[in-house]
Amino acid sequence: MQQNLAQIALVVRDYDEAIAYFTQVFRFELLEDTVLSPQKRWVVVRPKGSQGCSLLLAKAADEQQSSRIGNQTGGRVFLFLYTDDLDRDAAYLSEAGVRFLRGPLEEPYGKVMVVEDLYGNKWDWIERKV
Repeated sequence: MQQNLAQIALVVRDYDEAIAYFTQVFRFELLEDTVLSPQKRWVVVRPKGSQGCSLLLAKAADEQQSSRIGNQTGGRVFLFLYTDDLDRDAAYLSEAGVRFLRGPLEEPYGKVMVVEDLYGNKWDWIERKV
């Protein structure tokens, strides 16, 4: 059997705001932006150069979904992004005004930092030791 995780839905406030943030600040690529109805779009982004899991930017459709924006994991780190150069990314994200919660730090497994995205979701950015 072969399986892989294809997408993770990330609840967002606004499609265009989320696209701008993830493509300009996190420097992800926009893979798809398809209008499904006047209220709903299929918007997919992923880190440049990645062939792995992507994010489906899902606009909150009601109060219950809106209440989860930025806190889909109850305050825990939600997403883990591996990078080939954490120092480069930390400098870029700092210049872009991203909020750092921890690091960059050296850990036994590599360099790591915890940042918040536009909505307050916590991300671990990791440069693994080779």
